[in-house]
Parts: sequence; structure tokens; C-alpha cells
Amino acid sequence: MSALPISPAMGTSVLTVGGAMIDTIAVIDDDLIERMSMNNADRAYLLLEEGRKTEASIISTHVGGGAINSAVSFARLGFSVTALVKVGKDARAQAVRDALHAEGVSLTLVAETGAAGTGASVLISAHEKNAAIFTFRGANSYLEASDLERADFSQNIVYVTGLSNQSAGVFPEIVDRAAAQGAFVAANPGIRQLAARGGAFEKTLSKISLLSMNHDEAATLIPRLLERYPKPSRTYSPAVTRDSTDLVRRGLSASGFDMTLPHFCEALLALGPQCILVTDGKRGAYAAAGNEIIFCPSLATKVVGTAGAGDAFTSTFTAMYANGVMPGEALQYAATNASSVVEFADTQSGLLGWMPLHNALALSKDRLPLSRWSAE
Repeated sequence: MSALPISPAMGTSVLTVGGAMIDTIAVIDDDLIERMSMNNADRAYLLLEEGRKTEASIISTHVGGGAINSAVSFARLGFSVTALVKVGKDARAQAVRDALHAEGVSLTLVAETGAAGTGASVLISAHEKNAAIFTFRGANSYLEASDLERADFSQNIVYVTGLSNQSAGVFPEIVDRAAAQGAFVAANPGIRQLAARGGAFEKTLSKISLLSMNHDEAATLIPRLLERYPKPSRTYSPAVTRDSTDLVRRGLSASGFDMTLPHFCEALLALGPQCILVTDGKRGAYAAAGNEIIFCPSLATKVVGTAGAGDAFTSTFTAMYANGVMPGEALQYAATNASSVVEFADTQSGLLGWMPLHNALALSKDRLPLSRWSAE
């Protein structure tokens, strides 16, 4: 592993854009709530009995949301961070401000609306701790073009998380403004944004530096990509392969369409991004850049809650990759930080500072072997 004597964040500024939420988390003992798994689909359900109280081992409230989790992640790594989010005029909004202030994140772009309350969610965590989530998007749906006027997009990194409902309409303008200022633009769009606004999203790809999605989000792009790139132009051979259940072999599927991961990454890279990041839950994640796809497994640990793991992974990868760390090592840093986050029920308690993260990876690197596929 390359030595980094100082944080790669030194002198680097970040603007995060997206959602702010207040998360109420209920952790339920496994024997108090039923879990049903589907044999013919990768789905599982937590079953709540109607009209009956279920005892929780703990119920706690935390500040979360994609833009807030990512802002805290960047701040703890040493970056100078501003968060552009929208909140209501309520007590939850003050909790968001207090949390950002405590982490040293600038509050100058926390916008208010009277149209809806601050976003909130309820997470039910049991069994595999992959929480079921009830979401009220609230003010997160009301980001508009006028909110961008106060923002300084001349940042080193502009990191855009999932945007809700009408807020997704300003995504192209955010990307345009950031790219025009020479920022490294990282986007981690949500599945609804990709499904409902795929055409507008596709037009921004030439200006996005890093595009990150989970495997379900990635699958929503398959029909449009196959229209433009029906067949791959290259084949990928494994230079080093250790993973036996990799997404390269399984491929992506959606609405009756199938696409191999190399074909998917090749098509997306042809549309402009420098790097494609595809996360595959507890199996691990893939980064595609240039002529190579790299896989890094997840780091085995005791899981208390999976909420926030994706934000931790993607923000950490962005922090490293945007500052010159090679994709494979950036994946290992991201996996290490995400593994720390899942050891806690909330989305931020496990986020590591720079030196703890660097030291944790030094101890766990042997458990994060990389697999590589190279284009022929």
C-alpha cells in the first residue's frame, strides 16, 4: 500500500448536494420479529404483527441523509466541506444544523422551505441488520434552481447524492455549474432519479467524473445503454481473479434485458465518466476506469446496521480517487470505512478520521484482495 504521510484532503474543498434526514432507528431482537425470504428472488421481508406492540432493544434518533452522511465523511477525513441541503422550518431542521456545526461543515447553504417539514425516516433493524426503512422526503423534494444561486461551485469536488422528486430536476444544472468551474464531479443518483429522468441524466454523463451506483440502480440504465451499445466492442480477461460469485459472471438484469458488467461499464465509460463504481452489497464493489475493472470484497465484521454503508463507501472512494489514489487502493479504503460504519446502528458513528482509516486499512489489507479484469 502506498504511503500517504498526510491526508489526501489537504487543501481540498468539497460541496455535497442532496438529502438531509432525521433517522429514528429501532433495533429489534431477532426472536421478536419474523423474517421471510423469497426462494425465487433476492428479497427478504420483516413482518410486523398488526395491533401488537413489539419490544425494541433500543430506539435512537440521529441526523442522516445522503448529503449529510457524505459531508460528515469528507469532514472527518480532513476536507473543507459545505453541504447544500433543504430543510423545513421545524425542530428537525435545527438538529441538522447542530450536527453539521459539530462536524465543522459549513451551514451557509442550508436552505429552508415552508412547503414541507424536514425529511425524516424510521428504520427497523433486525436479523441481518439490513434495515427496513419508512421515508418521509419532505423538504428534500423542494430543491430548486434559485437555491443554486448562492452556491460556490468552484470546489475541488462536487459530490451529488440522490435527489428526491422535483429536486432531481436541478441535477443537470448542478453538474453543468460544477463542470464549468473545473470541479471533480461525483454523482451517486438514486434509483427513482435514474428511472424517471434517465434521458436528462444521460445527457450529463460527459461532465461527470465519477458515477456510483448499486447493482439495482445500475440495472435501470440497461435498456437505454443497449439501444446505443447493443454489443460490447472488447472482451475482458481476468488478470487476477479470487472471487467466485462476482457480478462480472452474474451480470445485470432489468425488465427482461441482460448485460454483462464489462459491457455495462464499457458503454457508460464511452459516454464520458472517468470512473464507474458499482457496489454489490455485502459481496463487495467494482471500479471500472480505462481498460480495467477491479473488484474488492467487503470486509467481514459484526454488523449492527447497514444504513449509511453506501454513503461511507462512495464518499471515501471519491475522496481517495479524486486526489490521485489508484482505484484498487481507493476501493480498499472505502471498504474499510464502510465496515466501520456497519458496526453501529446509525449512519455516522463509525465514520473514521484520516489516520484511523489509514491505520485500519494497514491492518486489514490482507483481507481485501483485489481481482482485476483487463480489456483485450
